[in-house]
Amino acid sequence: MVGSGAKGRLQSGTPWLDEVLDGGFLPRRSYLVRGGPGTGKTTLCLHFLREGLRRGERVLFISLGEPADQVRANAADMKFDLTDLPILDLSPSPDFFAEVRSYEIFSPAEVEREPLTKRIIAAVEQYRPERVVVDPISQLRYLSQNSFQFRRQVLSFLHYLHDQGATVLFTSESSESDPDDYIQIVGDGVITLENKLATRTLTVTKFRGSAFAPGKHSMRLTERGIEVYPRLVPEEYERSFAHEALPFGISELDTMLEGGIERGTVTILTGPSGVGKTSLGMQFMREAASRGERSVVYSFEEEIDVIMARCEGLNIPAHQMVKEGTLFIKKIEPLRYSADEFARMVRDEVEEKGTRVVMIDSIAGFRLSLQGDFEDLVTRLHAQCKYLQNMGVVCLLINEVEAVSGEFRVTDMRFSYLADNVLFARYMEHHTPEGVRLAKAFGILKKRLSNFDTSVRELKFSNQGLSLSPPLRDVTSILSSFPVWRPATEGQVR
Repeated sequence: MVGSGAKGRLQSGTPWLDEVLDGGFLPRRSYLVRGGPGTGKTTLCLHFLREGLRRGERVLFISLGEPADQVRANAADMKFDLTDLPILDLSPSPDFFAEVRSYEIFSPAEVEREPLTKRIIAAVEQYRPERVVVDPISQLRYLSQNSFQFRRQVLSFLHYLHDQGATVLFTSESSESDPDDYIQIVGDGVITLENKLATRTLTVTKFRGSAFAPGKHSMRLTERGIEVYPRLVPEEYERSFAHEALPFGISELDTMLEGGIERGTVTILTGPSGVGKTSLGMQFMREAASRGERSVVYSFEEEIDVIMARCEGLNIPAHQMVKEGTLFIKKIEPLRYSADEFARMVRDEVEEKGTRVVMIDSIAGFRLSLQGDFEDLVTRLHAQCKYLQNMGVVCLLINEVEAVSGEFRVTDMRFSYLADNVLFARYMEHHTPEGVRLAKAFGILKKRLSNFDTSVRELKFSNQGLSLSPPLRDVTSILSSFPVWRPATEGQVR
């Protein structure tokens, strides 16, 4: 959704890469796919050729590195059916080393340029390809006396393929010790693949004649090939909706909120561990299910069975909601997924399945997927929340504060500005003649779109569900130290 779309373009065949490329490759142009060993260059090119075969187009793979049988074997490992793929195998034969009795086996003198050129021309005339891959084109530099001559030869080669009606992907291996700057200028586009600290990324740095999505996009190599996860740009997504108030189904709370929280808003549910944040979010989803709306929980910490069991104990029919399709709970291993992959999951739920409520449980777990980078946390969380707001989805953010007692904080990471609503719960000491027990104080700190009740109440849990007491009096230190509830009269809340 970057710009004009896919009309008149060649699709890449790589899942979601076309979103980065504003719809795909422009025909009869050439694109450099570069990166270090093992970054997925050849795999991306095989996606491109397989897509051509699927569409009935003529294709050609010119291999200057791997033998043809190895290319086919690698494709078969990813379940790619490339039995109809023409491969011009220009890789060194097994007899090359034995026949060349010289230590300078990589000398340009050992390769004859003219026979190689004739074989390429013959293959192009035979197959008349609409899509061509040259892998890796950097091998051709050994036929040249210097980088200037090499660039001229490559440009001439690419122009020849364009004149024959082909769109070309060519690869180059690059590293700090062996950069490929000399070849980046010859193509119409440059796609860089990286694999650093177990994180794979794809970056488009040049795409002549077209818009493209800038920045680094997450990428994963799977048993099915490459998957690209475009970085989320929330401004590109928008849906018309009414900012209607949606209730929690707890009469006291809905009264405090003047009807509920509005559609298309972000709500932070904050407090220490075990105070009831997730349960409150699940109660909101129960009410959404009663309207026939679908909700999704992304749990970065708790197991699904634990969440389900707790819901059933609070009269929230989670199993029935799952069965009816109004609730989906996804366990997320934060060290496995990047923020871009997570954003893709959320987008699929919202755009493909019509999800209307999304709960991220919790922010600390989400942060792990960013390897502890605070600045990137704020950036990515901002993008995720703004996207959901633009799409009219209610976003619930579960935030766990580490301190059980001490000065009140909405969050420990300074992103409360994202929230339209802030609901908090805290432990407090309840002094009675029978002794002291821990109770849970609940309140509303912020509500952007309407007024709200600022009273503090006790949040209660039972097998009948969640409830709130009438406003508490005689509570001290609610925003500092440790809250204390000491009613003046035994058993009376005034």
